[in-house]
Amino acid sequence: MSLPETVLTERLRLPLWTRADVDAIRDQGSRPAGWHPDFPRIDDRDAATLWVEGNPWGPRSIVRGVTVLGSIGFFGEPVAAADGVPETEVGYGLVAEARGWGFATEALRALLRLTDADGVRIRASVHPENAASLRVLAKAGFTVLRGADEDGNLVMARPLPD
Repeated sequence: MSLPETVLTERLRLPLWTRADVDAIRDQGSRPAGWHPDFPRIDDRDAATLWVEGNPWGPRSIVRGVTVLGSIGFFGEPVAAADGVPETEVGYGLVAEARGWGFATEALRALLRLTDADGVRIRASVHPENAASLRVLAKAGFTVLRGADEDGNLVMARPLPD
């Protein structure tokens, strides 16, 4: 399956990043109109290192109306896990002002509907003290705790629906 260039939800648009977006995030281009004053965050700059032109499994903007509030995306194309199920990791984040409105949950659920249809299992890593992100993962059905990674983050997975 190929994920669409732009995923739409009830309130959001999730367009894949373009070369211009990535250059601006890396401070190598002009700052686009419509970016929230606190975007990009450090995590968005980190996500830009994962960007590959044309890869639908890369980073996307979380856009409400015309304002970029954060990012969401996968850490690369799915690969077969030990049990043979294709799997990849997701990451997301919002500027502080946009937190608490359900935008991260809405964006994540939209991407999960697409990955579920393709039989791709998704995992996420979250700092154990990040209660807000843990709530987002719980609301999206991440129920399998796989332990911690080398950075002390909890690694959670979302089982595929039957």
